[in-house]
Amino acid sequence: MERVWLKSYPQGIPAEIDVDEFRSLGDVFERSARRFAAQSAYICMGKAISYAELDALSARFAAFLQSDLKLPRGTRIALMMPNVLQYPIALFGALRAGYTVVNVNPLYTARELEHQLRDAGAEAIVILENFAHTLEHVRGQVPVRHVIVTSLGEMLGFPKGAVVNFVVRRIRKLVPAWRLDGHLSFADALKRGAAHVLQPIEVGHDDIAFLQYTGGTTGVAKGAILTHGNIIANLQQAHAWIAPHVRDGREVIITALPLYHIFSLTANCLTFLKIGATNVLIANPRDIPGFVKEMARHRFTAITGVNTLFNALLNNEAFAKLDFSSLRVALGGGMAVQQAVAEKWKRITGVQLVEAYGLTETSPAVTINPLDLKHFNHAIGLPVPSTDISIRDDEGNEQPIGQRGELCVRGPQVTPGYWQRAEETARAFTPDGFLRTGDIAVIDEMGFVRLVDRKKDMILVSGFNVYPNEVEDVVASHPGVLEVAAIGVPDERSGEAVKIFVVRKDPALTTEALSAYCRENLTGYKVPHHIEFRDELPKSNVGKILRRELRAG
Repeated sequence: MERVWLKSYPQGIPAEIDVDEFRSLGDVFERSARRFAAQSAYICMGKAISYAELDALSARFAAFLQSDLKLPRGTRIALMMPNVLQYPIALFGALRAGYTVVNVNPLYTARELEHQLRDAGAEAIVILENFAHTLEHVRGQVPVRHVIVTSLGEMLGFPKGAVVNFVVRRIRKLVPAWRLDGHLSFADALKRGAAHVLQPIEVGHDDIAFLQYTGGTTGVAKGAILTHGNIIANLQQAHAWIAPHVRDGREVIITALPLYHIFSLTANCLTFLKIGATNVLIANPRDIPGFVKEMARHRFTAITGVNTLFNALLNNEAFAKLDFSSLRVALGGGMAVQQAVAEKWKRITGVQLVEAYGLTETSPAVTINPLDLKHFNHAIGLPVPSTDISIRDDEGNEQPIGQRGELCVRGPQVTPGYWQRAEETARAFTPDGFLRTGDIAVIDEMGFVRLVDRKKDMILVSGFNVYPNEVEDVVASHPGVLEVAAIGVPDERSGEAVKIFVVRKDPALTTEALSAYCRENLTGYKVPHHIEFRDELPKSNVGKILRRELRAG
């Protein structure tokens, strides 16, 4: 059967992008820093830094890593921070100096952090003090030799920074006690870097920019290798899509999704960097009233988010009173956008909430709906430029228009594989080089892609991947548990939530005790919301627990 190559693009969007426009992400950054020097690059808690200031500060941090710590190119540098000004400074400093960035979720437990730092072989870490106690627990078990600790107020200037730190540390008590011998403050790192000059490093498309960790079917998080070429390709693809709707040097984008997440990293941090936009960083998007107050301070023109974030905003009375006259782009990804949310968003803001689809392994964008879409269409969009998609059955055969099958992707944004996991890399690709997404989809006559099911057992909680095996491994380690199975169940707030079915070894084991154990060992979004005790679990004739029967009820 002839393969379906989709090149059906909205007017003004090219079928192919120029991946050779930039040599590296450092090149992307330096061109924008020169072109938009006077523009505000980032605003956080009322403090703005310009592109010129970001250029100077990131160069200092790069020089610190190069000349003070004497780290060779390719060294893995972990960043464990929410959306604060220190993140882009450290990010661009590391990339400009030829290092590989390992993004770390600040909410990770000690167990999760230890695995990622050991697997990546990270030698240095920049970490917010609120989470330093987690690192302290695993310091002796990880290869990290250099620790740079920062605070929420460190880049906000005096007296604001001091006030913020006092409130965070003394009043709200959000910084548990910690001790990390030999650590440096972020300010000290920048001061030391100022004594040196950033040495130019030749970085190309094949050099690794990020080890972006994602779950695996084995339950072990693995690092998707994302090269400079992968990320440049995707920011070029995303830019081609939004170019007819944005203006260079004049956009203000609300960045509530964490920059350590691949969606926000590529879309907000990098794509909007190319056009000289201002990123308004929201350090704590869970504080919806505070979030809305911050939005009110800016004439924002764009926002990205996940369905749960948009829904939370829409349910805040003050949100509807904001000035949306400048807003032109609202992009939802990470999880399915619900029709009710999309329709309410358009009714209140006047702007269509457009759905996109991607994966960590694809840097991430695969498909995006046209930004001038008039109505919610239940589709994840059209493939971005220079991207081929294919619908395959279980035997790998191409499926025609209208037939469901596994969505497979090929393009310059697709990862070359997983860090130090050759077998998993081989399993992830078809013989002709397509990445298997694990999602079941159909393509309609207009070329739009619709997701209809999920082939793999992954659970999608507010845009974050949760793999049942990881949850099961943690629950099974409780001495009172004999057997466990985890599945995803529908949840109005988060799209899906984790539910576990447990056969007790200890008859006295309670839901409360097991839930507390999970909270100690799993990041919040992975913790089961539902626990059901059973006498036995359904199994195949070889003893494999049948999750599909549990899902069927």
